[in-house]
Amino acid sequence: MTTTRERYALIGTGHRSQMYLDAIAGPHADVAELVAWSDSNPGRLDHYEAVLAEQGVPLPARYGPDDVERLIAEERVDRVIVTTPDFTHAEIVSRALLAGADVVVEKPLTIDREGVERIAAAVAESGRNVVTTFNYRYSPRNSELRRIVQDGGIGRVTSVHFEWVLDTVHGADYFRRWHREKEHSGGLLIHKASHHFDLVNWWIGARPASVYATGGLRFYGDANAAERGLAARPGRGSVPDDAEAAARGRSNDPFALDLRDDPRLESLYLRAEQHDGYLRDRDVFSPGIDIEDNLSVLVAYDGGASLSYSLNAHAPWEGYRVAVNGTEGRVELEVVERAAVLVGADGRVVLDPSLSGDGETADGAASAAPVRSRGERLVLQRHWEEAREVEIPEGVGGHGGGDAFLLRHLFDRVTEDELGRPAGYDDGVRAISVGIAGNESLLTGRPVATIAP
Repeated sequence: MTTTRERYALIGTGHRSQMYLDAIAGPHADVAELVAWSDSNPGRLDHYEAVLAEQGVPLPARYGPDDVERLIAEERVDRVIVTTPDFTHAEIVSRALLAGADVVVEKPLTIDREGVERIAAAVAESGRNVVTTFNYRYSPRNSELRRIVQDGGIGRVTSVHFEWVLDTVHGADYFRRWHREKEHSGGLLIHKASHHFDLVNWWIGARPASVYATGGLRFYGDANAAERGLAARPGRGSVPDDAEAAARGRSNDPFALDLRDDPRLESLYLRAEQHDGYLRDRDVFSPGIDIEDNLSVLVAYDGGASLSYSLNAHAPWEGYRVAVNGTEGRVELEVVERAAVLVGADGRVVLDPSLSGDGETADGAASAAPVRSRGERLVLQRHWEEAREVEIPEGVGGHGGGDAFLLRHLFDRVTEDELGRPAGYDDGVRAISVGIAGNESLLTGRPVATIAP
């Protein structure tokens, strides 16, 4: 029996696209083929063309950044994967839908109410399908928490407390890139926390109704650096600003990212910046940062439950703690993805060896190794009973072992399973609706109603 492969296009070939390229060329080649791709920076297309050529994979047709409709029509594309910067999602997703293709879009779906309205109109007019990729749902530890709540292990959910900490490797990276500008990313409440809000929405099976948020930029940025008395710094990590800095090197600065230390980053960004001027390695204490690095959020849900959430982007360790309270007990999940960020004798950052292959590297690339983090613990305690630890199955790949499961469902077009892990269009909207309302609350100082469907 011959299976007809679906025809895919990829729009956006930065670091995140690697996961999809590997999947289509590898384990999912029997159901998918990449027939076209596009990027605003030709240097990144050059990089991946060289990678595919070395692997012996046929090269997809190359199109310009404004050729969405022509790309879909000429290459008879069934599905478009969008891995471009967040602020471009609404336009690209809408155009692809209206041109007759289904869409897979990296989270977040978009960054503001206008973007949601534009995509919603395109979905209604085209009748096409949109999938937002929420890979953390597939992490075995998160799936087990969902199973406990779904099976009534703690009764009806009454409240959730969720704390997420990003360390000074991963967290700092958001303040080097385009994410540092809220007009491009929506800030961490959209770009990063949409993952977390989706988890809560999914764990408790409820829709967010209103949001109150507080927060600010309290660690990164030039004003905070000046307040703490930090010396003047080069504007970026890869190219020292003067001969003295070049001779001294940057190895004694744990916040510097030198793209020349990583051949992939050097090829994708440093050697490609001549085309568009995008700097991937700006200093985290330089001017121009307008996103928050400390955030606290209160969310009310339609079923009566509430969420208290906090995010810190400059912690000494990385991971999260969540507690779900119910009428019959409580379940707690603690995850240490990296226990410490250390500095070696040469002044360079040494990633704590307790990390077991879980999570992302500094450039956002996910680990492909089997993972069972030594720092994860899931505990269930029902009323009138002793607490008991729940076994967490092993996963494969990055994001807590969830990427491989996500990709299997994605390319096989699985729309439901026993835990409801495949995310649809409504899930994408509900996840960002918390961050959108949160950003509005930061401006107004008042609770804001969400736009969750």
